[in-house]
Amino acid sequence: MKRLLQSVLACVLLSGGVNAAELESIGTFDFPTSGSPQAHEHFTLGVGYLHSFGWKQAREEFRLAQQLEPDFAMAYWGESFTYNHPFIPEWDAISPGEVLNRLGATSSERLSKAPTEREKGFIRAAEAYAFSPGSVDNKRTAWMRAMSELYEKFPGDREIAAFYAVAMLSGATATGAQRERLNMQAGAIALELYQENADHPGAAHYIIHAFDDPLHAPIALMAASKYAQIAPVVSHARHMPTHIFIQHGMWDLVAYWNESAFNAATALWQPGDRPNDQSHSADWGQYGDLQLANYERAKLWIARASQVMRENPDDARVVSTVRTMKARYIVESKQWETTALTSDLSADELLAIGLSAAYLDDLQLANQVAGRLDTLARANPNNIALRISQLEVDAMAKLKEGFARTALSGADQGRVLQQQALTLLEQAVELTDQQRLPNGATNPQKPAHELAGEALLEAGRPAPAATLFEQSLLRTPNRPWSLLGLARAQAATNNTVAAGLAYTELLNIWDDDKLTAVKEAKAYLANHR
Repeated sequence: MKRLLQSVLACVLLSGGVNAAELESIGTFDFPTSGSPQAHEHFTLGVGYLHSFGWKQAREEFRLAQQLEPDFAMAYWGESFTYNHPFIPEWDAISPGEVLNRLGATSSERLSKAPTEREKGFIRAAEAYAFSPGSVDNKRTAWMRAMSELYEKFPGDREIAAFYAVAMLSGATATGAQRERLNMQAGAIALELYQENADHPGAAHYIIHAFDDPLHAPIALMAASKYAQIAPVVSHARHMPTHIFIQHGMWDLVAYWNESAFNAATALWQPGDRPNDQSHSADWGQYGDLQLANYERAKLWIARASQVMRENPDDARVVSTVRTMKARYIVESKQWETTALTSDLSADELLAIGLSAAYLDDLQLANQVAGRLDTLARANPNNIALRISQLEVDAMAKLKEGFARTALSGADQGRVLQQQALTLLEQAVELTDQQRLPNGATNPQKPAHELAGEALLEAGRPAPAATLFEQSLLRTPNRPWSLLGLARAQAATNNTVAAGLAYTELLNIWDDDKLTAVKEAKAYLANHR
């Protein structure tokens, strides 16, 4: 795996240093319009940024096109899509309509400024997106349907196909059980575009979104490696490949490209801008470095995110991200620490405190945290991660108490508590298996399969522990704590070949001799040649 990581890293790092020429790189595509050559040049740049979700940059280019040609309908079409991310809940319901109303006060007036049937179709799709009544889901579905009609009228138009793909991915978020089917259909369109033009920013980008889960991520690996080079000036374009790298356990690339994304976002940010790209890339970059056991860099990510928070003190997402990152550091490093149990703690913070309390034998605090999480889970029954977190903390409190009672000659009661703990973890695993496969950092921050495997190992049951670690690695490939657990479980069952393979995989990720696990792995391999 280390050789694979180095090979892919060497490939994508060829574009790591962004020079002046590359700053204008947005990919290649052909989007003809009726606009003047001068306005069309800015429009093309806007579309390139839009394909990579570079909202601010795209908006500036579309507005420049409007200044040059005030009745250039497609420039208003483009700007109307720069105010909302098509896949996340946050939604600006006002700005898209305001943009279109600048073009014309009525649909008839707007359409009169779009001289071709193709351009009229794009304007109708923007109107569906901006003016459809009801929820965000309704707007996304209306946009998808409008683009479907346009795609049927112009099946050979590659930009219509590209925007139909992203509209379908957006509409899929509103379809529940049909989401995966629509994602696959959108991915098929994007793959066809990519085969025709590997430098098309939308093709590579939408392939990643379509296949953004552990089962399908291998389909998108080539496009992800390519996309990291297509639009270097757009933070999201640098970040998005890591959605696929993370699902291959390519932690070097996850850390590297999120740092690159963070730097691009920081360079672009000005007071008054939303810091979403900075916050998101910091969150993911820290996760990558934590998997590498690079704890100093993980703390540096917290410092960077904290600086973003100081510059944006009223941004709730940034504040939440910093708190999550601090909690994740505790859970992933296993440098356990507790704080006072206050009323404003998030689920991530509660999990970190609860697990810390259990491992530090503060069982009273651990039980208090479990109770708090239970209250939150009951109040939010659709938040399954809350319930899993509660089960994890409750289980570890019982497990540690069981071990303590056994050591104090209360063997029977101790075994009862241990079994209760393992039953709770079984429930956490069952709930986890019912959820969508993870496509980013783990949520909850401690994977249930991994924690259950560690508990079974501690309880002297390595065989079922090995099974859980294997399942954990299917969900989160190359996750080091699961690799270490698997190696220990296989070693405890005298499966030296499997243990050696797991230890070897671990050493492909962790190579710092100061780490106890690295010493353990090297010693085992030296003794079992």
